[in-house]
Amino acid sequence: MEDKPDDKPGGEAVGTWNGTAGEGPGARADGTPGREPDARPPGASDDEPGGEREGGPGGEQEGRPTGDGALPEPRRTGRLRVLHASVAGCAVLGGLLVLLPLGWGDDGPPEPTPGARAMAAVTSGVPASMPDLQVLVEERERHLRKHPRDARAWAVLGTARVEQGRRLADPSAYPRAERALRTSLKVRPERNAAALRGLAALANARRDYPAARTWGEAARKLEPGQWTTYPLLIEAYGGLGDYETVGRLLDRLIKLRKDPAVMAVTAAVYRDRGWREDAAAQLADAAAATVDPAERAAYVERAGQLAWERGDLTEALHHFQEAVRLDPDQRAAQAGQGRVLAAMGRTTAALSAYRVALEKQPRPEYALELGELYASLGMPRAAGVQYDVLRERVRRAAAGGVDENLVLGRFEADHGDPRAAVRRLRAEWERQPSTAVADALGWALHRAGEHEEALGFARRATEGEHGGGVRSALYAFHRGMIERELEEYGAARRHLREALRINPYFSPLKVREARAALARLGEPPVEAGAYVS
Repeated sequence: MEDKPDDKPGGEAVGTWNGTAGEGPGARADGTPGREPDARPPGASDDEPGGEREGGPGGEQEGRPTGDGALPEPRRTGRLRVLHASVAGCAVLGGLLVLLPLGWGDDGPPEPTPGARAMAAVTSGVPASMPDLQVLVEERERHLRKHPRDARAWAVLGTARVEQGRRLADPSAYPRAERALRTSLKVRPERNAAALRGLAALANARRDYPAARTWGEAARKLEPGQWTTYPLLIEAYGGLGDYETVGRLLDRLIKLRKDPAVMAVTAAVYRDRGWREDAAAQLADAAAATVDPAERAAYVERAGQLAWERGDLTEALHHFQEAVRLDPDQRAAQAGQGRVLAAMGRTTAALSAYRVALEKQPRPEYALELGELYASLGMPRAAGVQYDVLRERVRRAAAGGVDENLVLGRFEADHGDPRAAVRRLRAEWERQPSTAVADALGWALHRAGEHEEALGFARRATEGEHGGGVRSALYAFHRGMIERELEEYGAARRHLREALRINPYFSPLKVREARAALARLGEPPVEAGAYVS
């Protein structure tokens, strides 16, 4: 199937624009953006103010980036750094130029306005607080009513809406973001790298990694030295399973920029390589080096996720609680609290944390986790309610152009129709063959009775030479169960034990399965006085 960027509008990092903020209309009570600005550039239709649906991102894909190809040497450390650090001075975010007036007096420079803070974050690809984002959207809408041919303002508006959609798990925000970004391209069709980066961010948010790669490469062709393009491309190539290119892009990014946002990107790549301590060190440095609460909360939440993945419940809970303290809208941290509290046996608190996260950021994976927690507690009806929520969220996501086939395939494999999961995940593999898809497809094949083929995908997900360097208890569990079915008992025993060593709490249902399978396998036979495993 041909990948047309115009048909696949993505992500988390964003494009750049150094500009000034305007004023804006009021927002709706639910915190979502106000209505679309009435003003449109000449020639824009009511249905598609961004222009026609055909055409590309302003140039052919340039191909894979070049570079020396090596990941930067990680800094080995034996202990995690303390995330709570007092940081003096001011952080310059993404090059936003603020002309400061004379005559500040003894109080120093004035505090940046909420719109200015969000502008600095959005144009730098770093997290912004939800209230600040709303102010920025309102200001851009108001500005565009008066200046409908301001391409940069359209790009900022579209990119801010991408971030709102991502933070709220609201797929309805993405079509509006796309309209604004395409309007920017229609007003300024040439050399509009900010709009291209916004479209790459949108494609990443929609998990459309081929389109994100195409838009990102078009932006890089225009501005090869602009650092904010590289996190977008790293996410896109990672989603496509091209980890060699991810390494080259990271090497280039580090040469261009060294700041907390780049440290966080580095941490994500290190985590996927299995370098967990180095990833944690990068996140500790990132959190210590930023003074913005929302940005710091995002880095602390990721540190909590790393602690959870290695089974350190106390540290994970501390990080998740700190992230919510810094930014009450940090819903991923609230879901993380639910995960950890359930593992600690604090069931009532875990259920409460999950419900809050789902109410404010209704991601289908949270519904799946909560449903499996209910199932582990012997509450099948409550689990079924959450599985219905998952299906509904996937339907809404599809209406907004979001690809949720991975989480739906995982759900179907364990709680629905495994053969339907195989069909769905096989199509996903053909389109964007990441390590996560390899693991999910292998497990679906196993559940559908295709154990031999399943093992090939499980090996891809867990062996470093195939890109499967991430230390995942779930992936190791899946491989061990497949090997057990194929009567490869030594390998099965080894991988099931590995899963429980990595994180003995990784799933309220699958931990029980792993322990039961190991008990049935028993100890390896004794031959010549030695254990064979």
